[in-house]
Amino acid sequence: MRAAGMFEQGARQADVVKALGVSRSAVSKWYAAWQRGGREALAARRASGRPSKLTVEKRQILEQELLRGPKAHGYATELWTLSRIRQLIHKLFGVRYHEAHVWWLLRRLGWSCQKPARQAKQRDEEAIQRWRKERWPALKRGPCRAEP
Repeated sequence: MRAAGMFEQGARQADVVKALGVSRSAVSKWYAAWQRGGREALAARRASGRPSKLTVEKRQILEQELLRGPKAHGYATELWTLSRIRQLIHKLFGVRYHEAHVWWLLRRLGWSCQKPARQAKQRDEEAIQRWRKERWPALKRGPCRAEP
């Protein structure tokens, strides 16, 4: 838009190049566009491209389904992988994505890569809580001292 203002004031292309620190070819393209359509021709436009296969509503549905967890969709563990999400998208919407695109889609939804904390399968939560309540305080105080 600064270039358009300079063109309107009668500046030469070379002056715009120096003032804005851009290439001559860029200024030449801007000048041609400005001559054809004025400032509107130089207005920023959203990048065109292939429309998404999933609408905003479908992405919201996908996020709700992801929040339900993998077990709700028949998987044995509570771990979402790109492959599993890719299969879920195909099952729900009939759309096939490459795993790299699934990752891009998840980032757009605000999700991040997280590695679950490892826990033993035979973990006994009750025993752990009992140990923390009874044994840990005794260990924390230190060894018993014999009286002199």
